[in-house]
Amino acid sequence: MNERKGLSSGMAHSVVRAISWRAALALPRRLDSLRLTSALVMGSLLLMSATGSALAASASAAAAQPASGTALAPESFGFRQAAERERDAETINTLTSEGRLLLSRDHVKLPAYDYCSMSVAAAERGDFRDSVDAAARALVVAGQTNNADLAALSKRDLAIAYSYAGDLDNAERYARDALASTPKAPEQVYAPANKVLGDVALRRGKPQEALAAYNDALATASPRYKPLVLMSVINAQIAAGDTVAARKTFDAAGAPATTELEPAYRRIEGNLLLAEGKPEEAKRAFEALLSQSGNSSDANYDRLWAHEGIGRANLALGDKPHAREAYLLAVDDSEKIRARFRSDEFKTGLFGDTQTVFEEAIALTLETGNYESAWNLSERSRARALLDVVRNRVDAGVDDQQLNGQVPSLAATRSALKPNEAIVEFHSLEKELVVWVVRSDGLTGHTLPIARADIDAAVADLRNAIVRRRPAALTYGDKLDALLIAPLGLRPNERLIIVPHGALHYLPFQALHSTGGFLIERHAIALEPSASVAVQLAQRQQQIASNLVAFGNPAITPAFALPGAEAEVRGIAPLFARKEVFLQSDATRLSFRENAPAGRVLHVATHAQADTIDPLHSSILLAPATQPADGPDSLLAKDIYNLKLNNVSLVTLSACETGLGRIARGDEILGFTRAFFYAGATSLIVSMWPVADESSALTMRTFYSQLADGHEAIDAMRTAQLAVLHDPRFAHPFFWAPFDLMGGWRLTIARQQ
Repeated sequence: MNERKGLSSGMAHSVVRAISWRAALALPRRLDSLRLTSALVMGSLLLMSATGSALAASASAAAAQPASGTALAPESFGFRQAAERERDAETINTLTSEGRLLLSRDHVKLPAYDYCSMSVAAAERGDFRDSVDAAARALVVAGQTNNADLAALSKRDLAIAYSYAGDLDNAERYARDALASTPKAPEQVYAPANKVLGDVALRRGKPQEALAAYNDALATASPRYKPLVLMSVINAQIAAGDTVAARKTFDAAGAPATTELEPAYRRIEGNLLLAEGKPEEAKRAFEALLSQSGNSSDANYDRLWAHEGIGRANLALGDKPHAREAYLLAVDDSEKIRARFRSDEFKTGLFGDTQTVFEEAIALTLETGNYESAWNLSERSRARALLDVVRNRVDAGVDDQQLNGQVPSLAATRSALKPNEAIVEFHSLEKELVVWVVRSDGLTGHTLPIARADIDAAVADLRNAIVRRRPAALTYGDKLDALLIAPLGLRPNERLIIVPHGALHYLPFQALHSTGGFLIERHAIALEPSASVAVQLAQRQQQIASNLVAFGNPAITPAFALPGAEAEVRGIAPLFARKEVFLQSDATRLSFRENAPAGRVLHVATHAQADTIDPLHSSILLAPATQPADGPDSLLAKDIYNLKLNNVSLVTLSACETGLGRIARGDEILGFTRAFFYAGATSLIVSMWPVADESSALTMRTFYSQLADGHEAIDAMRTAQLAVLHDPRFAHPFFWAPFDLMGGWRLTIARQQ
């Protein structure tokens, strides 16, 4: 116990700390049950294109390493089961099972091929999970009717949906399955499937593989589809550095086949001229695109890429001031767009990403030494990325302004902070990490020489060590603390309001470690989607009534039973003056919709699922109204946008991975977080990996007890995490660090009278 006290106090030598850590891990422990999800901790990371590839590789390497140290407890059953579910989540068997359930619940059965039409339409508008679900239905019907043609079309549609969603592994898998099938009209299946394989290879940085696949697509492409494939061929040839072949293909292709393809054609022309070393001509080509953009609904989008191209041309000419000016104009264009998914970007192989525009604008601004303007750009980029993901896929009543909030001035942000508080905001660029520390008395900026790929790998290392409960978590925590925290000159004991970026959204900052102890021992911590949201939430009422509405252990099937979650709800209920508790068969989606808005504190102790394909389909699993259940009834993140939770100040999602979703590169995790904030919540508590019942119950009892005693949420969470950390059974961060406080960090509960 003395050694364990040394580990907590931060006074012992680092070698002694490691010994204490292992000793603590060797103690027996009981995990009553783990609240599992079908997405493993790293599952969402796999969808981050290049970022995902780095993290996935690091995760695989970490998984292959033997555990170090002695007397380690085995990997948790929960982790192993979650890993298996993640591997199988999008397989044919799983999709067939899900498709069968969906078909059984459909009130109206459609003709079989209509499901393929639904899948294509959903993919075209960016509803990737709806697209996958429709194709899964078609796959089931194909199996039931022994229809090989329908099976081929459904696999083609799955390949397209996963490709658009950025899930390159599954896109490749289903494209190859489609190519191995026997459709009645091969041109309807083989050309799109080969096109998907080419897109996957190009996005993985393998242009030669892409060219081979595109050439196979051309062999069976219809006259209508061929121009799209040719444009992708040109992009791949440019990427391969073969400008001679790209010029030959471009000239042979002739004028664009449709007016809709004209802007993409002009962008490709400008890109080719830049690749040929003709920046002046490229600049003129992009200026021509700018002049041709007109007043259509897509004009601002076309203008954005015209300005971006002009910026790149100016950089090639060595004219950084005018390049920065062009990029700033592109940023302005982006904010005039009500985002929608543009499948033509994928059809032509351009893969536009507005975050690259912000990144270049930030980098060029930093070269002038203007950290304040760069901070403002970072804030604007977060709002833009949010809209790029949400698009028009929630009800039309969802308002852009309410969704994003205004980017506040630096002065307004500083005035929202108390003297003992600091906003620590990160922005990850390709070769460096920018950090702003905003306090009431000023702003300091730091540019750290840490490449994005290195951050991604380091975060993956720490997360894997934590979830597998390895002693190496301490070493990785030391490394990240030295990289991210030590250079910032933080003041002793000041509250940290952290705004992560990129892979840092998946980082449990509280588990970072130095000779002074864990970061949570040195600072109280809260997370924010952006400084804009932090300022907005800080202005809301902070003291709330002692009024709880709680849901726990919904009755689904025996495999979903959560007796520990039910005990957790029963344990916290007496801490509140008023409480309504819905357990087992009462914890339904209908009861949630009808009763959740009545509480000031909403506590949800259930399973949750982070959708790795579409964050708006991330779900809280509740009991169906009809028992016995055939499966869960899901409350989707996109449904939460339409709830009225204006009286709910604190939402606690005491479930697995409720903080996970998908990050649009450069922005927050887009699962439940923004949905609950939009619906009216001021503060959220979310989990970042499968949680253990016993330690979770201790966390929640301590947290709510602290709130009921008048402590602010940020301090209450710190006390709760330290209480679990100091329990010898739960020394590892796996037990005490899964929960993050997000949003209103000063929230308190009025004392009971």
